[in-house]
Amino acid sequence: MQVLTNSPASEVEAWRSHFPALATTIDGRRVTYLDTAATSHRPRQVIDAITSFYENENANPSPTLHAIARRANTRYDEARATVARFVGASDPLEVAFTRGTTEAINLVAAAWGSSNVGHDDEILVGIGEHASNMLPWQHLARRTGAVVRYFGLTDDGRIDIEDFTAKLTSRVRIVAVSHVSNVLGIVNPVRALADATHRAGALLLLDAAQSVPHLAVSVRELDCDFMAFSSHKMCGPMGIGVLWARRAILEGMPPYQLGSNMAHDVGLDSAALSDAALKFGAGTPNVSGAVGMAAAADFLSALGRPQTWAHEQSIAHHFLDRVRRIRGVRVLGTDAASDRVGVFSFTVDGMTPPAVAIALDERGIAVRAGDLASLPLLERFGQRSAVRASCYLYTTLEEVDRFADVLESIAANRK
Repeated sequence: MQVLTNSPASEVEAWRSHFPALATTIDGRRVTYLDTAATSHRPRQVIDAITSFYENENANPSPTLHAIARRANTRYDEARATVARFVGASDPLEVAFTRGTTEAINLVAAAWGSSNVGHDDEILVGIGEHASNMLPWQHLARRTGAVVRYFGLTDDGRIDIEDFTAKLTSRVRIVAVSHVSNVLGIVNPVRALADATHRAGALLLLDAAQSVPHLAVSVRELDCDFMAFSSHKMCGPMGIGVLWARRAILEGMPPYQLGSNMAHDVGLDSAALSDAALKFGAGTPNVSGAVGMAAAADFLSALGRPQTWAHEQSIAHHFLDRVRRIRGVRVLGTDAASDRVGVFSFTVDGMTPPAVAIALDERGIAVRAGDLASLPLLERFGQRSAVRASCYLYTTLEEVDRFADVLESIAANRK
């Protein structure tokens, strides 16, 4: 895949040129898109890959049937291998395609949890987690009689390691934690958490929905046991994501759903289950989604993960420098930009977050507001809702300046 690269300023413009949606106008005005933490835009390479699949390989995949089915099967297998390489997995059969991060976590809670978590066992979760990494564990605990315990955050939004360590007892079977907070953008010290978790005899599930799009992630280096992430936050299509897990763990897990494609030689009272991740692919697969996700992984790799991270760090520094000086605006979490992605949540004195979001939208700036599916985290900072502005590799310093200027005007004229 050819990707344009030049000097830093023109490099970002070259990256932006691949995203048709960045040319979107509303009421004749170009939109400043600061809602990537909810969903990213898609580059032309991803759009073309999906279109090409439907034009040339559209069939239920099979390695042994007609030519188009074999092509579809090859594309699906290649997509799985591409995504595995993208996250440093050693085996493509450690990659199970799901509908997204939410289904991937539910898969672990339902399939692994039903076999490995029992009465009075403990599940350790952070209070800063997204609802998709809380509700499945709460449901598992109600089904099994287990207990969900929560570790806290420090005043600057980092994991309270002392509290985490105190609650990581021999009763804990699994720790569920995000790599990057969807509210604060802070990068959590996953390897240290994994080491402590394994010493305690538990497994670690990593919600990587907000890290894989921004950082070069290696499951081997992080030493997690499960990792969940979504395509639509990393330039890929909606409706598909991944559960990565160690192959030995997948082999020992019962199926999550049952049906065609995940089993063979199905009789009246028996069936042979497929291997590892293939066991969790019941029904007709979302091949076009997998192809699009693989194209997104190739696109991000071709840009250069160190290069995009360096740009995002410059955006983070500039954002914090501009916004923290605006009177009446409070940015949640640490002042440091070096350990956070370009995701920022804030409040404006005297205005509700939805009112701030509407005022920004009226000026052509797209952000998100509400409880951000992380109410316990917001309550830790004395809030029940906040505004979130989330930047990405296609965000420019000029867009940050425009956002800050508009926000400053809104804050100065609040009633």
